[in-house]
Amino acid sequence: MFHIALHFIIPAIVVAAFYRKHWQFAYLIMMSTMLVDLDHLVASPIYDPARCSIGFHPLHKLWFVCLCVLLCFIPKTRLVGLGLSVHMALDSIDCQITNGVWVNQ
Repeated sequence: MFHIALHFIIPAIVVAAFYRKHWQFAYLIMMSTMLVDLDHLVASPIYDPARCSIGFHPLHKLWFVCLCVLLCFIPKTRLVGLGLSVHMALDSIDCQITNGVWVNQ
């Protein structure tokens, strides 16, 4: 449950630190990147607390994580890239804490 809360708290901290003037828009964009978790719906079972999502789900593959980081360097896609990168980083940290690995292989 703490992991899910971090998906809301960390973007709020990023928005508060760097996007104070347009915080509502920035937070909305960063929260919309949570839709990346829709790829969990194609897994069986949909939710497995012992499964590492990084490297397992289609939109959590390493090539997609690299794309997320690249989006951070393009001004028009920066918020999407930040939201996705924070999401993937939190998922990877959860993998390390839960399973002792950074990515599912």
